[in-house]
Amino acid sequence: MSGILVDARGHRCPVPSLRLRRALDRAAPGTIVTLLADDPLARIDVPHLIGAGPHRLLETAATPEGLRFSVETGAPPTG
Repeated sequence: MSGILVDARGHRCPVPSLRLRRALDRAAPGTIVTLLADDPLARIDVPHLIGAGPHRLLETAATPEGLRFSVETGAPPTG
């Protein structure tokens, strides 16, 4: 399984979520995409984005540098 790192530290809403969405759209199903963000609103925006499917939020963690989100890409809906 491959992974992608999206470093959006230093950017404010909605940039971290937009960069995460772009990475998810380009990644193959099963890829782990990790987002680093220091905007507190990302704690709200990222779960909302992932809730729309088909991806799965694996982890949200606070780090000394900000927030880290790990997301597994899902297969896009068919039909």
